Amino acid sequence: MTARKQQALERRIAAAKLAYDRPHAQQQANGEELKYRFDEPDNKYRPAKASHLANYTKGMPPDEKDGLICNPADYQKFVRGIDSGSTRDFQDTPLGPKGTGHAVSDKSDKPVEWKSKYTQCQGKSVEVRAWESAAAGLAFDLEGPDAQSLAMPPAPTVDSAEFVAEVAEVYEMALLRDVPFTEFSSSATVAAAIERLNNLDWFQSTPLPLSETENNRRRGLLTPDNAFRGTAFGDTEGPYISQFLCRGTPELGSDKDGVLDGLVAYGAMVFDHKVRTATPNRDYMITWEWWLDVQNGADLRGAETYENGENKYRFIATPRDLATYVHYDALYQAYLNACLSMIAMRVPFDPGIPFQEQDTIDHQQGFAHFGGPHILSLVTEVATRALKAVRYQKFNVHRRLRPEVIAGRIHQWRNTQLPALAPVADLSNHISETLHKVALHNKAQNEQYRTELGHSCYEFDRDDVYLLPMAFAEGSPMHPAYGAGHATVAGACVTILKAFFDHGYVLPRPYVVSTDGSELTSVQDPCLTLTVEGELNKLASNISIGRDWAGVHFFTDYYESIRMGEQIALGILAEQKLTYGENFSMTVPLFDGGCVRI
Repeated sequence: MTARKQQALERRIAAAKLAYDRPHAQQQANGEELKYRFDEPDNKYRPAKASHLANYTKGMPPDEKDGLICNPADYQKFVRGIDSGSTRDFQDTPLGPKGTGHAVSDKSDKPVEWKSKYTQCQGKSVEVRAWESAAAGLAFDLEGPDAQSLAMPPAPTVDSAEFVAEVAEVYEMALLRDVPFTEFSSSATVAAAIERLNNLDWFQSTPLPLSETENNRRRGLLTPDNAFRGTAFGDTEGPYISQFLCRGTPELGSDKDGVLDGLVAYGAMVFDHKVRTATPNRDYMITWEWWLDVQNGADLRGAETYENGENKYRFIATPRDLATYVHYDALYQAYLNACLSMIAMRVPFDPGIPFQEQDTIDHQQGFAHFGGPHILSLVTEVATRALKAVRYQKFNVHRRLRPEVIAGRIHQWRNTQLPALAPVADLSNHISETLHKVALHNKAQNEQYRTELGHSCYEFDRDDVYLLPMAFAEGSPMHPAYGAGHATVAGACVTILKAFFDHGYVLPRPYVVSTDGSELTSVQDPCLTLTVEGELNKLASNISIGRDWAGVHFFTDYYESIRMGEQIALGILAEQKLTYGENFSMTVPLFDGGCVRI
């Protein structure tokens, strides 16, 4: 027993040494936090101070004229709480509209009930939302890379060609939410959106002064086959939606394949790949008053509407369906489900993993280690590590604004020309054609809302609304955009799955979701080959870019976050290998190409 006790200590020390020897990456933001300034001598809070135009300020009281932070000192309190992790500092940070019991930026204000401006016209009042896990990046872990040892490169700046492309892309995606994925190659609406994007410098071969990291993110001209998809191996092969988000598995106790019903074995039960059907052609946050409420922290979660009747649930057929999935998923849900699917389909493990010969040869089967319970627990275990690492990037390093916020800046600049918003002037000009389409879309949406309410309410009658139409009534989560939690978890979980399963294994006949989402149909392309690696990469992209379809993330949030998640998973696998006595290996394909051997 003494020897075993000593051996256990030595393994823990070896794992800690492996983690300690990893270099800690240097953290670098894009330099915009203090770049943009106010120059308003009539405002006692804001003359010559940083406006934080490009930063995350959601929840801190905004000015009703320009949407920028009312008092820059509030932002410094926010940063102080992030840096210290002190619950007291966060309790002292202004949250919610000024002049209410929720906001503490002006202690002389009497607490009053906050009745939000937009919902007031419907006779409603709402609560305020708090920031989410802002101190998670300060926590320590006993396994895998330290949350602060990894880094993401600086986010694109407001004046860059890449950011222009990202903003235009997320606007165009919002306009395409109800186009079925099966019609992307034939839709004139999709073709027009792609043409507008391809007119931008970022997607053309225009020479640009780029770093190596930025150049790696450049995608070239878009086509119906690669637009709004990921960039890893397999992302552009076959149907838009990964096989792991639609097809079913063999049924327990029978020879029925079960692929077409979309039911996946979950022990003796099943889960269904169908999602709740959100009301089509209904977007949110498309008046300035509504936008202000959300930036004030209005908790409108659950206010979106859904279809009933026969179409209550369906397969993921449109971007809106995908946005609904990523609105309510448990972050590791898609990857746990993919793991269950591969186990049910008897997809083989990586050839380097033990106990894969006939039982008469191995005399041992994998279970507690190198078997189902091992992989199922590990694919979920990495999620918390990924979330801590990405929270550090979000709150402590980059503090990047969300798409809904840059849209608010653009909307007010085009309508007011307020000097504090001038940094978005060039951005607005570059995407004017897209913004024209957005204004038409928002006008139609607001006419629908006005009809439903039975009267005019604030800005429902305006023709010049350039706000980003959102899939979620509450807009983005209460944390910054860069990196993305969904994408970091995707990168980590998919890397675990590619490590354990034979990533070159060719999946059975591929299927595609029908236009109306009611059924699966076989893909009639005998030359199409879909592998475990490709469909897992696609799964990571579907979930990550699903957040872009919802309007809450940019493309770079996905691109850089999955790569950080990959590093977290590789670190955990390397440390865990020290704990097993068997001589084994795992060959893990990377998002950027090549492989790592554990």
